[in-house]
Amino acid sequence: MRKILVNDGIENSGKLMLEQAGYTVDMNKVPQEELVNKLNEYDAICVRSATKVRKEQIDAAPNLKVIARGGVGLDNIDVEYAKSKGIAVVNTPAASSRSVAELAFAHIFALARFIHLANREMPEKGSSQFNELKKQFAAGIELEGKTIGIIGMGRIGQEAAKIAIGMGMDVVAYDPFVKSMNLQIGNKKHQMTVTIDGSSLEEVLASADFITLHVPGVSTPILGENEFSKMKKGAFVINAARGGVIDEDALLYALNSGHLAGAGLDVFVSEPNPRIDLLQHSKISLTPHTGASTAEAQEKVGGELASQIISILG
Repeated sequence: MRKILVNDGIENSGKLMLEQAGYTVDMNKVPQEELVNKLNEYDAICVRSATKVRKEQIDAAPNLKVIARGGVGLDNIDVEYAKSKGIAVVNTPAASSRSVAELAFAHIFALARFIHLANREMPEKGSSQFNELKKQFAAGIELEGKTIGIIGMGRIGQEAAKIAIGMGMDVVAYDPFVKSMNLQIGNKKHQMTVTIDGSSLEEVLASADFITLHVPGVSTPILGENEFSKMKKGAFVINAARGGVIDEDALLYALNSGHLAGAGLDVFVSEPNPRIDLLQHSKISLTPHTGASTAEAQEKVGGELASQIISILG
């Protein structure tokens, strides 16, 4: 009987699909340092972002036939090397798109109305300094009429654009692979088509009140000191993509200098141990890499992973 190691979790519906197809599903997490000694016992491995499947693990697992990644990015897997060994690599790029885009907007709403800061200060000061806090957080802004710049117009970027348009925001977008695209917005009864034209990165930086990144992992940050300096004074940056796409030192400088008004971070360079100066900064709204972590997304991820593994293993 073929065995599948689910090392970073899967929804029960996905596990049930695999078991009904006749596979043994092992949900006991193998620590990263032990994976090289254990992986050869399995025909497939399912991971999220925590587990890395590199050349070392692949070379130690000649029986491995499938590496399945629940989520969008594949930067924790040596994809081309795996394929060169005849191992299929699959992921679930569509399953969590809406969830990630909605989390980006959760940060936007929090920053626009100081919710992130009010939630830190209300428990301590809410009873004794209520009116003072009310004055402190009274200078929030509305999103309608503001411009959002979306860097990366894949599935998540498109979902972010749909939400923004629904909020009455103007959308500018940068993606080196996209010149123009049509978005279908709404449900079956009420649907409209909106065309999004691509802009240059410089145009997006100069015009956006909010910038949100939805790109894969990169070796060099997309936003650094030079890019932050080109943004509008008082703008906000949201990163629910990968930690390395923003230069964290440059971000802190831009926040501390007052050039940027705030940032929303779901991902960090040094996960799972983000730097403390980011975590304690009053201008940063924080979440612990939960962009894809909704009940709906996890259900979709589990089903897609199971279907792809069954299709490949037979």
